[in-house]
Amino acid sequence: MREKLYNHFWVDLFCGEGNLVLPILNSIPVDQREHFFEHRIFLFDIQEKMIERSIENAISYGVSRKIAERNIRMTDTLDKFPISLMENRDKIYHITNPPYLYIGYIAKHTENQDQLAYFRGPNSGLQDLYQIALMNDLRNAIGQMVYIIPSNFLFGHSVSNLIRKSFLKNYTITDAIIFERKIFENTGTNVVICFFQKSRFHNKVIEFESLKINTESKIRSYRLSEKHGFRAGEEFEEYVQVNKKGQLRVSFYLTIEEINENKGNNPVVLLDSKDYDGGMYKSRKFFVNDRLYSKIKSNPLFIRTVDTGGLDGKAGLYLIRDIYNADGIYVSGSTYRTNPIQIFLEPTLTKEQSDEIKTLFNAALTKLREMTDSEFMTTYKYSENGKYTRKYLGLSQAKELLETFPLTTVKKTQ
Repeated sequence: MREKLYNHFWVDLFCGEGNLVLPILNSIPVDQREHFFEHRIFLFDIQEKMIERSIENAISYGVSRKIAERNIRMTDTLDKFPISLMENRDKIYHITNPPYLYIGYIAKHTENQDQLAYFRGPNSGLQDLYQIALMNDLRNAIGQMVYIIPSNFLFGHSVSNLIRKSFLKNYTITDAIIFERKIFENTGTNVVICFFQKSRFHNKVIEFESLKINTESKIRSYRLSEKHGFRAGEEFEEYVQVNKKGQLRVSFYLTIEEINENKGNNPVVLLDSKDYDGGMYKSRKFFVNDRLYSKIKSNPLFIRTVDTGGLDGKAGLYLIRDIYNADGIYVSGSTYRTNPIQIFLEPTLTKEQSDEIKTLFNAALTKLREMTDSEFMTTYKYSENGKYTRKYLGLSQAKELLETFPLTTVKKTQ
């Protein structure tokens, strides 16, 4: 940034203690720091205690309290872009680590529910607070930004589709640093540092190189296309589109409502995917009618959507009986995508065909993970095992991959 210091106004709309922008002052001669700060650094935060810490931080660089208090202000910048910046917004360089909190989490926690208001109106459909921050910069035509945000921005599926399609047609990524190890003390969320530049024209393809850091570092090239929603790991999308057969019909979840509506005389032992205690899921016996009994017994597979954290527990298809010693898996409340989920396939397959589907699916998934460094999957959490990062496979992705298998393949075991 040193060559650009006098070309921009340096702004952090979610400044915390000011540690992203204030270190710029280390590159300014001591006797010029206050003048530079007064005219070129503007910090904002919603928390009064953070504003005071930023002010104290600025004072430690040689800025007077009077000037620090003028340029470090308490404002809800997710709600409104600061009016004081509007006149010179074409010269703003925004460097920030915005808040991230998934809307699903906010909705489930009473202490956060006032934040649901951010997702109304023009922000309807966005999935995380950081996405609102990005869209605010887009709407205010900020030219250059550096954002530290969850890596699901690049790799996430449904959680990030709208923000990528809305934002990346207007901004290119010039550089990125992808962390696949923990860097923040209080969260295991993996992050990416993205350098954004406003585009003159509507982007169709974005290409850039990134430094990817885990136990070791490597350079990877990325190509994000509008065709695939600007999502990294688009090799997966190309694979399923080229190979789609659409002969298997796929659905997920056995609900307690379906069980109650189909009571009968046939006993089945079902795992409750919402009842987890002492490191184990609990099972219950139900009595169901012939139709539901046949449906459960002829669909012995479940999907593990999340890597468990060990090399032998990766996402994929598994036999319910082998892992949980049950006939099926039901969900007793609202569905949760990271729990084990029973898969239902049509037409009805034999046990041998189900085994074949499991083998084919897991082999294809392994091949695609090796081909893309698992980047078509969403980073779930960092792992203490440095050999790989825990990933999440979306249900829509699982469905797309299952639809690549023709019935002639699954019938060959007959």
